[in-house]
Amino acid sequence: MYKKRVLFLCTGNSARSQMAEGFLKALAGEKFEVFSAGVMPIKVSPLAIKVMQEVGVDISKEYSKSVTKFSNQKFDYVITLCDSAKQTCPVFGGQYKNMHWSIEDPNQAFGTQGEQLDFFRKIRDEIRAYIVKFIGSEK
Repeated sequence: MYKKRVLFLCTGNSARSQMAEGFLKALAGEKFEVFSAGVMPIKVSPLAIKVMQEVGVDISKEYSKSVTKFSNQKFDYVITLCDSAKQTCPVFGGQYKNMHWSIEDPNQAFGTQGEQLDFFRKIRDEIRAYIVKFIGSEK
């Protein structure tokens, strides 16, 4: 069975794209081959790892990857998760559907650790809703 290839892109590949990759793998990994990358990759956020573990998705072994790692690969979908990545997204070979989900950067959360965790949870739940809708559109 052919698995559709999906690449999630954001600026740092530290939270949003990692969470999206984790959810799509967990919810429909049998239908999709899933990757994530960043325009300017930084370390995966410990708070992203924590809030994903809360819902049973382990992204603790993931690492941030540069979009250049995927420049010679073909995808069915390239999904940008922030406006910055949308503006700087490279063009990939072949035909693919380019989608954009404008999602706030949870790494920009301020306040106590509890307030930051709450913001990460909000973003996690928003990403999950996008993923569920995306999976539903693929039936």
